[in-house]
Amino acid sequence: MVRRAASREDGQRPTTIRDVAAHAGVSVATVSRILSGTYPSAPATRGKVMRAVRELDYVANANARGLAGASSRSVAIIVNSVISPHYAYVAQGVQTQAALEGKLCIVGTTGGDPEREFATVQLMRQEQAECVILVGNVVNDAAYRERMGEYARALALAGSQLVLCGRPALGPGVPALVVEYDNTAGAYAVTSHLLSAGHRRILFLGRRDGYTTQDSRVAGYRGALADHRVPHDPRLEVEGTMERHEGYRMVRERLDAGPADFTAIFACNDLIAAGARQALRERGLRVPDDISMVGFDDLPTAADIELTTVHVPHEELGRTAVRLALERRQDASGMTGHLMLGTHIIVRDSVRPLRGAGDPTP
Repeated sequence: MVRRAASREDGQRPTTIRDVAAHAGVSVATVSRILSGTYPSAPATRGKVMRAVRELDYVANANARGLAGASSRSVAIIVNSVISPHYAYVAQGVQTQAALEGKLCIVGTTGGDPEREFATVQLMRQEQAECVILVGNVVNDAAYRERMGEYARALALAGSQLVLCGRPALGPGVPALVVEYDNTAGAYAVTSHLLSAGHRRILFLGRRDGYTTQDSRVAGYRGALADHRVPHDPRLEVEGTMERHEGYRMVRERLDAGPADFTAIFACNDLIAAGARQALRERGLRVPDDISMVGFDDLPTAADIELTTVHVPHEELGRTAVRLALERRQDASGMTGHLMLGTHIIVRDSVRPLRGAGDPTP
């Protein structure tokens, strides 16, 4: 028979980590490592432990046991970095809405390390955050979805709410809210803008297979090419990360290999575009006179360099994540949901229409 954790009101002791270990048939150390998210474990072992956690209603920090019935005062946001403008603006939105709700905002950073993300989620759970908001790019493979799904369930058991902000869902039945923006539609629209201006050789900077943000933007780029009956050339997709120096590197290396075989650039974000523009200028190529360029995000950098780009509602994304999470937490009817925010093009002075020009010879 499954033994549930007894409440303090019943005069019974709460479930301990030893109870979980015994129920799962593993050591206390194994339970501790799995719950902290700081040590790799076999999926079968992790599954047994998390099942025991759910069945015994165990919360790692005993103080968090009162969370579901108590009034917590904090929301947590976990990002890759606080110096990236994209994450900073989303975090500002979270902070603004948290203040309106009378909540403290706790910020954690991961440096893009999934293990640090798991550990930080667990820490925020122990700190009794009412919701834990995960922001940004991630390798959303089966192993990640399974493990983060376990954390989502553990948060729900503690009365908290996981929110995926700018990320896809973890799968059916996982108690997590999703608040994202339409990366694919935005990429489709801005690629179509270049195609409508006569460009057929469009260099995509920043492909990174397996990462959710880049994959969805590549999908929009390819979809626009297909709908405009422009053959897809994989040689026009350049792999790189979402940083300014990477934009500079990708274009410099491309031009080192020979003359430009493209008339336009789609930079996967505005930081890449800024680096790419610098590399073009060093080679005597001007935007848009010689090479047209578009970006994505609509960060202040884009306005500084007159870049046509896709506007992302960064602050609205953060505010919506907090508002929905707190509403769902008060609404016992459900703990899942999916909201997609729109994107749109901001047209500036970085695209030159081609008039009667043929495709350059690759």
